[in-house]
Amino acid sequence: MNTDKVALEGMEFYAYHGFYEEERKIGNRYSVDIEVTTNFSKAAQQDDLSGTVDYVQLYEIVKNRMATPAKLLEKLGQEIIDGVFERFSSVSEVKVSVAKHNPPFGGICTKSKVTLERTRS
Repeated sequence: MNTDKVALEGMEFYAYHGFYEEERKIGNRYSVDIEVTTNFSKAAQQDDLSGTVDYVQLYEIVKNRMATPAKLLEKLGQEIIDGVFERFSSVSEVKVSVAKHNPPFGGICTKSKVTLERTRS
């Protein structure tokens, strides 16, 4: 069982997501955290990037997905996970959280956030 983890925390994007059309026009700040489970014993032993998950590529997957508007945070999270599984065959699990800063619902709330965890089938 692979229990090695690679994570990126606190990635921030200004993007145009939201259920309501106004949200998709005005935009908002979003933050994303991602953690992937893999086996990087080869990288640890050989000091070789090919034996692990390149976090630059991981960031690019998130950045590219955040650039295309979606209505729901859940959709963004699932598509990020799908992109990770597609790019990295060595990844067995992905956990991703997507948060919208200051959600527009008329009350005080720092963030609304969804977290998805998926295991490769």
